[in-house]
Amino acid sequence: MLESCQNAQERWGGVHLLIDRWLQERQELVAAFATLSDSPRASSANAQTLQKFCEVLVDYVSAGHFEVYEQLTSEAKAFGDQRGLELAKQIYPRIEAITEVALSFNDRCDNGDCRDGVSLSEELNRLGQLLHERFELEDCLIEVLHNAHQQQATPAL
Repeated sequence: MLESCQNAQERWGGVHLLIDRWLQERQELVAAFATLSDSPRASSANAQTLQKFCEVLVDYVSAGHFEVYEQLTSEAKAFGDQRGLELAKQIYPRIEAITEVALSFNDRCDNGDCRDGVSLSEELNRLGQLLHERFELEDCLIEVLHNAHQQQATPAL
């Protein structure tokens, strides 16, 4: 039994660290967004700030899709959590839609289409609302797909 608990900790303890790193990236994304949102109209002076924001944005959404969500789903499958998997199936399409908006924003900025301060401000407002929604959905997934299994994966003291 102790060996089983140790195996679970080794297997799923890394998920916790992955989530921690990802949530730190989220904080970096929020900080970059706040910096950019404070002065979006001065876009020519803000080119580096905009570029930094886009880099953090792409890194964050990529880590979600290619690392965190995959690990959360694997964990839920390993624990036979059908409720969690069903919730993920309902939530993922909305997260994917928000990802598409974020990547489109990045592409427009890469093409130089984000230079107009007024349209940049409008896009940032829209993107900010969508990111807020995404964070709430992700928090729900973490709660249901990881935290619910944490006690099962942690060896009893």
